[in-house]
Amino acid sequence: MAEDPQTQVRAAWLYYREGLTQAEIAERLKLTRLRVNRLLVEARGSGLVNITINSALESCVRLEHALVAAFGLKHAIVVPSPADPGQIAAQIGKAAGEFVSGIVEEKPSGIFGVGWGGTLRETVRHVRAGQHRALAVTSMMGGLTYGIEINTFEIASRFAGLWEAECHYLAAPIYAGTPQSRDTILAQDVFEAAFARIRATDVAILSAGDLSERSLLMRYGLPGDVGAAELVEAGAVGDVLGQFIDRDGHSIAHPINRRAIALPLAELSQIPTVILASGGLNKAAVIAASMRSRLASVLITDEDTAAAVLASAAPDRP
Repeated sequence: MAEDPQTQVRAAWLYYREGLTQAEIAERLKLTRLRVNRLLVEARGSGLVNITINSALESCVRLEHALVAAFGLKHAIVVPSPADPGQIAAQIGKAAGEFVSGIVEEKPSGIFGVGWGGTLRETVRHVRAGQHRALAVTSMMGGLTYGIEINTFEIASRFAGLWEAECHYLAAPIYAGTPQSRDTILAQDVFEAAFARIRATDVAILSAGDLSERSLLMRYGLPGDVGAAELVEAGAVGDVLGQFIDRDGHSIAHPINRRAIALPLAELSQIPTVILASGGLNKAAVIAASMRSRLASVLITDEDTAAAVLASAAPDRP
């Protein structure tokens, strides 16, 4: 039997506009709770009630679902793009700090690997402190030879300090002088042990860099005998862990990649959770490339960049 339209409207109004519970509505209208529930279900089904989410975050949620579907991600987090592009790292870092805190609090043990960069510096600022002494933090790449907040050594140290965790450094520069000198360095016992630890990483958080003057690697870390122009000519769109990739996410055929003292990108797939926290339209190409080659299982980025990544990158299908 069809419900009385007036009763249906009253029940819907009390529930959706005044926020009463179904029990309170049943008492107010002298109905059973079962009948109130049926009235509300029919109100939705008939179109009497339409729910619209009026939030700037709605488009972010849609993009998150699209990214997960397109690239087979475990998770995607998309934050609103700030009016000031200079605040993108801070916005993403806040979301990344919250996400990482949740992971560590759920499983406060194992090995947590870190890269470097401004976004990770911001991430550390939003990580919740705690006593996670069964956790070890390790840098996954060499670093700069002088102190700076974005350096992987500083990033690893600050994560470890917040969690009262062990801290392990890959005490080497980002790049060796030649591929041969890199091989010599990595053949030493201390580096073999360091890379064994890195390969045992449970969760890693990395960022990506482009080839513009905004890039920290271009400004601070690239060897003097290598220029951005030759990297572009070789097909590079940016780097992850100091290793340059093309638009499909494959390592470019350039000697610089054989000089990088870092976990090879091909081995990232062995790490259960790899978080790529990066944003800005200048990085859309390298983020899209990273997604295409499945370098990460979690992406944290901003809305404009997420839209650009989805528009420009179609993932390889198995």
